[in-house]
Amino acid sequence: MPGSARPCYSARVTPPASVGEARRRLPKEFLQALDAAFPTHTAEAILRGMGARRLTTLRVNALKWSATGLLAFFREHAVKHERVTWYPDAFVLRDLRERDAESWGPYQEGRIYLQSLSSMVPALALGPVPGERVLDLAAAPGSKTTQMSALMENQGAILANELDPVRAQRLEYNLRLQGCTNVQLRVGRGEKVGDELPENFDRVLLDVPCSGEGRFVVFEPSTSRGWSTREVTDCARLQRRLLASGARALKPGGVMVYSTCTLNLDENERMVHWALENLPLAVEGIPVAIPGAWEGMARGLHPSIRRAVRIFPDARREGFFVCRMRKPVRG
Repeated sequence: MPGSARPCYSARVTPPASVGEARRRLPKEFLQALDAAFPTHTAEAILRGMGARRLTTLRVNALKWSATGLLAFFREHAVKHERVTWYPDAFVLRDLRERDAESWGPYQEGRIYLQSLSSMVPALALGPVPGERVLDLAAAPGSKTTQMSALMENQGAILANELDPVRAQRLEYNLRLQGCTNVQLRVGRGEKVGDELPENFDRVLLDVPCSGEGRFVVFEPSTSRGWSTREVTDCARLQRRLLASGARALKPGGVMVYSTCTLNLDENERMVHWALENLPLAVEGIPVAIPGAWEGMARGLHPSIRRAVRIFPDARREGFFVCRMRKPVRG
């Protein structure tokens, strides 16, 4: 029945891929860039993380349910799980796949949201509160938009922008299912929002389209098949335009979070360095402690970039980069 949470398959743990196997399976130019950017021991740790079987993770939708209610559901259905120490609404499922959780009543009713743990960090780093006006500049499919709506208790307003009409439909569905009533959907180019709504928002979330290197899984070729150095270059070009738009849309004194699910410096630290050189933004620390996270890599760049956070891939998390910035108040 929909509420059943017992595995519908014979659980079988895929052995992790070795570093050697990762090097045989992943794109050669990606590996060359990885080795150039990181010390050998770090590059190998990243490749081991990409070789692990990614566990299913989720968060409670606080607009409809509570962690206490989900824990009772887990006990009733003997779901093996782990609590996430840095986010009380987040959980790791030890032996269930996403398709198993999708059969649950709580999932179908929008009381939980399947989401990578790393993907939960940007909204927490932004820290929207009830009553504020927030811009989500690249919102689909809505994992962070719905999370922010819950953090804001459906009070205040979120403008969720998405360029692609098909992805916007998925975003609209998720907003409706999760009960997010404080979100307005805009379908259009994010680069134009800053000019249309200058200095309108207390906070801006800019989880940009990126090359997705942090999501590579060695045994899932589809995760890395479309990667190329050309894609990295194209993404960086778009990211600069979106950063400029987000900075224009942000009120003086407001906060922006820039995040990606990729690993290279061009889309991460070098992009933030460009923003600091060209936009009225200053980096500040992230108000959430992520165990095992690394500081930003600031060698040859603005030293404040060390306040950014890097999360490397492993069995529980995708690779992510998160940087919090503030627009100065005019003196």
